[in-house]
Amino acid sequence: MFTEPWMQRALLVALFLAPLCALLGVFVTARRMSFFSDTVSHAGLAGVAVGSWLGLVDPTVPLIAVSVAVAAAVFWLKEKTELLTDTIMALLLSGSVAFGIIVFSLLQSRPGDIQGFLFGDILAVGPREVGEAALLFVVVGVGVFVHLSELSLITAQEEMAYVCGVPVRRLNYLFVLVLTLTVALTIRLLGIVLVTSLLVIPPAAARNLSRSLRQQILFSLLFGLLGGIGGAMLAYQLNVPCGPTIVLTCIGFFFLSLIAGKWRAVMLAQPCAPRKP
Repeated sequence: MFTEPWMQRALLVALFLAPLCALLGVFVTARRMSFFSDTVSHAGLAGVAVGSWLGLVDPTVPLIAVSVAVAAAVFWLKEKTELLTDTIMALLLSGSVAFGIIVFSLLQSRPGDIQGFLFGDILAVGPREVGEAALLFVVVGVGVFVHLSELSLITAQEEMAYVCGVPVRRLNYLFVLVLTLTVALTIRLLGIVLVTSLLVIPPAAARNLSRSLRQQILFSLLFGLLGGIGGAMLAYQLNVPCGPTIVLTCIGFFFLSLIAGKWRAVMLAQPCAPRKP
């Protein structure tokens, strides 16, 4: 397994992107932005369709461009209209998917790797994708930990962050941009349909065991790493699709953490036995 170059690349991409998604997912779930990441990921289908229409072999650039455009449209419509945020995201999600399906239907030849974009094909990544994943992991990881205090304050009390002089608007837009880029690149790992799960499941599992934001970040990184690496290895052994296997592996860790959290709560609730004189 570990001697095959394509498997080495797959494990490296999982090593970089799975913990990164889990790290961002802590703030995504706390700020109730899971539907936003789902909207951005489904907008990737329109990006892949545009890339195929332009005749590009690798539609990564239009995929990222369309995803960023949809993310910007969410905030523009939120500021310029009286629509609720979930209504805006549902509108853009359904519109981008419908646009992508129509473009694909008009193409004379469809891209052969469309299934990979829909459901993930980490085993087909090349050296360039590994480099992109490593660069994104380093830049975003360092950026998040440098601004961890500001991000935590914005997540918990945005009004208090304004009072404390935190550049809330700039950090919010920067976080959305980073989240959009991460989702767009992680589509190769899990696919458009499943990419949001890597942002939601590890933080949810970490929440079952953690008592502070710091603990949730550490547990989420751990579950993301184990889910990504373990899912890729399990998919290789069972000869099944890698993306869904990673998701089910993360769900398995979620239920294990749920059981462990309930067991710990029961143990802590038991009264301590009095000491004998």
